[in-house]
Amino acid sequence: MQIKKLRQVFIATTDPAAQARFYAETLGLPLQFRDGDRWIQFQAGDVSLAIACAEEGMGAPLNVPTPVFEVADLDTALAELSASGHRTTAIRDMGTHGRTAGVTDPNGAFLVLFQRAT
Repeated sequence: MQIKKLRQVFIATTDPAAQARFYAETLGLPLQFRDGDRWIQFQAGDVSLAIACAEEGMGAPLNVPTPVFEVADLDTALAELSASGHRTTAIRDMGTHGRTAGVTDPNGAFLVLFQRAT
């Protein structure tokens, strides 16, 4: 599996607007993208930080930072994970944005793999 980079970290929550205010007003992170209260994304250097509603969180635990790793080929990554006995969940096609899959590591931590649309 070829990991290209840590693309972003997101936090799924039941009150995205309130949580986003903290990152914008208190920490001063610049807004990068907003889709209502479903997904609010900030620029944090070379990585973005997003606040997501629970539905956009792909099953991630609430209020826990979730890393998103960009991969070269999601299908290859999923096949390798499956062959090594790791479980994937919540495969999602986001159209022109790309595709994602949720993965649970051996200790139960949730992470997401992302492949950019070509």
